[in-house]
Amino acid sequence: MFQKNTSTVFILSDKIPASFSINCTNKVNIQPLSNVIGILPGKGDLKNEYVVFSAHYDHLGVSKMATGDSIYNGANDDAAGTTAVILLAKYFKALNNNQRTLIFVAFTAEEIGGFGSRYFSTHINADKVKAMFNIEMIGTESKWGANAAYITGYDKTDMGNILQKNLEGKSFHFYPDPYPAQHLFYRSDNATLARLGVPAHTISTAKMEAEPNYHKLSDEVSSLDLENMTAIIKAIAISAQSIISGVDTPTRVNVDDLN
Repeated sequence: MFQKNTSTVFILSDKIPASFSINCTNKVNIQPLSNVIGILPGKGDLKNEYVVFSAHYDHLGVSKMATGDSIYNGANDDAAGTTAVILLAKYFKALNNNQRTLIFVAFTAEEIGGFGSRYFSTHINADKVKAMFNIEMIGTESKWGANAAYITGYDKTDMGNILQKNLEGKSFHFYPDPYPAQHLFYRSDNATLARLGVPAHTISTAKMEAEPNYHKLSDEVSSLDLENMTAIIKAIAISAQSIISGVDTPTRVNVDDLN
């Protein structure tokens, strides 16, 4: 999930200046970046309708301040989600019975403003996208412990209810986002398509008040709960089935209600 970057300037003086000026130099390095996309065509009359599974593969790069290991690996944020997308693609390809076309996408440049997903949203017909599962930071247990995750923007559509219905009899549970004040619905790669009316939600377990490795060099694979992560991916696969088959179609986001 990306955050806005801000700068603060301190003026040290024994008098309040009447005016001041600041000069700064900003060096821009142009880099070619790409989203990585795989498509599994639908098998039936609904092949022109899409279900998107996504995550972002970028992170924070290399620290200039660290000694020793200076690479921000981003294992939870968001290699965990990218892993989920790859495994879901393999799973649904093996089933090979999807009625709607499935689009698996790993977005670039999420951390610096969601530019990959913004570009994607301008190159797809949003009316044809019937659901988007954006997967973000699922490598640790949620605030409810194991076998649980939350869905951002749960109240914006009935997609969460559909997913939970498909998990009836299972031990896994999807909850509404417990951090509404942080506006997570608008802070990940689901946001651009959601603003176009798509039932596009992020699935996460991130404890926003207590993730010790969030945006730190310590976000290593050794910090992940792989067993719980596997359970989450399986729950997504099971809960998505009725949407993929065309039995269920989530309600659209009312864009007039977005703030």
